[in-house]
Amino acid sequence: MGASQQQLQELSQQLQQIQEEIEVLNEEVQAVKDEQDAVDEAIDAIDQLETGQTVQVPLGGGAYVRATVEDVDEIIVELGADYALERDQAGATDTLENKKERLDDRIEDLNEEITELESESGELESHAQQLQQQAMQQQMQQMQQGQQGQGQDE
Repeated sequence: MGASQQQLQELSQQLQQIQEEIEVLNEEVQAVKDEQDAVDEAIDAIDQLETGQTVQVPLGGGAYVRATVEDVDEIIVELGADYALERDQAGATDTLENKKERLDDRIEDLNEEITELESESGELESHAQQLQQQAMQQQMQQMQQGQQGQGQDE
């Protein structure tokens, strides 16, 4: 295998690895967007809550129980890292809005990573095309030299 063939194979492997990384990052972006949707739903639900209202509370595994809201100003909001805080209705909404902003920042960071990887991929593809063109030119020169050599032998 010639040096340029080996380089092309290495570039191909690098490109494949970059594409896999981009795919993983895109999946992570989607997961963060899904989390944002859940936060939006929670904000909407909190905004509509009233003391004395009957709600369905998820127990997990697709099971729910009906419950009555005793005090709309006693909402427990996850902060992250297994911490939660009891907030009043407005405070709970503010906490979730802040979480949404952090998720926006995370999406922005992921998209920047994707853009960098796509740029790197473009550079590698360009380099691969140059190597292919050089290899084709070398083959053409070898063919021409071979034809010239045959013409001299006759």
